[in-house]
Amino acid sequence: MRLSRFFADLPLALGQHDLPEAQAHYIGRVLRMNAGDALQLFDGSGQEFLGELLEVGKKNVRVELREQFAGQPESPLHIHLGQGLSRGERMDWAIQKACELGANEITPIVSERCEVRLKDERADKRLAHWRQVAISACEQCGRSVLPVIRPPLPLGEWLAQTQADLKLVLHPVAEPLLSHAQPHSLAFLIGPEGGLSDAEVEQAKQADFHAARLGPRVLRTETAPVVALSVAQQLWGDF
Repeated sequence: MRLSRFFADLPLALGQHDLPEAQAHYIGRVLRMNAGDALQLFDGSGQEFLGELLEVGKKNVRVELREQFAGQPESPLHIHLGQGLSRGERMDWAIQKACELGANEITPIVSERCEVRLKDERADKRLAHWRQVAISACEQCGRSVLPVIRPPLPLGEWLAQTQADLKLVLHPVAEPLLSHAQPHSLAFLIGPEGGLSDAEVEQAKQADFHAARLGPRVLRTETAPVVALSVAQQLWGDF
């Protein structure tokens, strides 16, 4: 039987810990787990912990961690995804799948054709929501290190500050990924629902990004990162 596995937003070590109230509600009221049940926790450091529930209350869960071991290793290819900001479920899907496929950093990009504008409190709420999407994806897929979900940035700012051995902007008229030598770090730029404008693609090229294509068909903004990261991991990562 597969153990229930949860992210704990606190430094873990062997011994007893009280879990946050929101997690206590999920474990006790949603999953209806009980004292004596086994579980597995990780804190994003790369370590995993096996333990047992000692107390399960409405607002408090206490666990005892009895075994510590190294978690799933990360891909040797470090990937920073610059994902064009899109609406609701499309953005959630892109972040979820990017986490499952090994992205280390994800930055939502505000570009010319973005139909979403986030400011102040709403932006903070969306960032917290995306971080929870990433946590849930890591709980499901077995990753022991959480990807960094960065606040949205205008395209120009992201281009200016992003560093990688190989920087690629997806474009339907370009060279295939196979034409590039193996990098240790990779930055991918993917446009929003309306795509990147020709001027933005040129702007990326001026920032040392190479145009790259994934095939003959134009992919949706939420499909493109799934395909791009899968191909990159197959060529240079851990697939």
